[in-house]
Amino acid sequence: MFNGITQIVIITVMNLRNLPQRVGTSSVAVFGVACVVGVFIGVLSMASGFQRTMVNAGSDDVLMLMRAGATTEMNSGLGYDQTQLIANLPGIAKKDGVPQSSPELFVIVDIPMRNKDASANAPLRGVEPLAFSVRKQFNIIEGRNFEPGKNELIVGRGAKTQFANLNVGSTIKLGQTEWNVVGVFEAGGGLAESEIWCDAKILQNAYRRGNSYQITRVKLDDKNGLDAFKAAVAADPKLNLDVKRETDYLSQQSEPLSKFIKVIGYPLAILMALGAIFGAVNTMYTSVANRTREIATLRALGFGATPVAISTLVESLVLAIIGGIIGSVIVYFIFNGYTVSTLNFASFSQVVFDFAVTPDLLVQGVIFATVIGFIGGFFPAIRAARLPVATALREV
Repeated sequence: MFNGITQIVIITVMNLRNLPQRVGTSSVAVFGVACVVGVFIGVLSMASGFQRTMVNAGSDDVLMLMRAGATTEMNSGLGYDQTQLIANLPGIAKKDGVPQSSPELFVIVDIPMRNKDASANAPLRGVEPLAFSVRKQFNIIEGRNFEPGKNELIVGRGAKTQFANLNVGSTIKLGQTEWNVVGVFEAGGGLAESEIWCDAKILQNAYRRGNSYQITRVKLDDKNGLDAFKAAVAADPKLNLDVKRETDYLSQQSEPLSKFIKVIGYPLAILMALGAIFGAVNTMYTSVANRTREIATLRALGFGATPVAISTLVESLVLAIIGGIIGSVIVYFIFNGYTVSTLNFASFSQVVFDFAVTPDLLVQGVIFATVIGFIGGFFPAIRAARLPVATALREV
């Protein structure tokens, strides 16, 4: 009567038009898939946001120099003489004849959390004026920069939202020293926005660090000059240092927590997906049972078993994709840009970051929903195809 493709189109359109009549059972499958996709994207958006914050402000033309064997700033250490030798190495960019080299000191301080009866480790970084030109996208958005030689702080945009007593004009005691908060800065949404900055010399005195630093950041005059710069460092016996691109270092620091989140997120999503699959299977079996007479009539009129099966599978896929889209949209508006803080396993300090519901995650969510719909509709589709016509017609 009709060819196979025409039969598939006719039956599929008829099934989809009848969905409003089965809104109760269909909504169960849609709701289940929406929940699964929402959890799946929500958990992964946490890892995505954390990773983006860690690497977002990094630059390929900025290098980080630490003591050889040090894995983080916390276990590195550089003397003043070493920082001066580094500044005079070839390949470093210069501005007004001054090498773009920034020696920095990094300590962890205990600060109360905002709106919580708890405190957390906050990163306090001592910097010199060149730190602001080495980093990209640094900008004071409230108040002013600190003055060298004074007990003044500037705080990252993220740190201000998560920690107490960091508003401009506030005074806060860190260790045995009182500090005045004079400004708020942003740095391209990167890790620096979770930090508190001050004058390096003042921080050295406050924490009895002598004239030492922990790392030096340098800006290359050519981002492809990494190998030449490493060779220059290795050629100086006074410099026993490891050299890494800032982007590579920050990416490595983000891996432990990102992997931990994904290790939790994927199994959780799979467990919930199993529940959604059972819901989809039940929905489609019910749909087939309610359409027994309809399917038998179509078969008696000459429609094949394969078009019937495919139409049932398409119906399951449509319901799942609708659920996937609903779940994606809801989680996007709820979680995207939502600010939280967590512990950076590398530095044992708090990192403030925003959930990032990226287009890539939304696509993954819809694909995940499609897989659920396919599995959930496969066996009911086979049942619909194998439905005995004679038996079904007796119910007409």
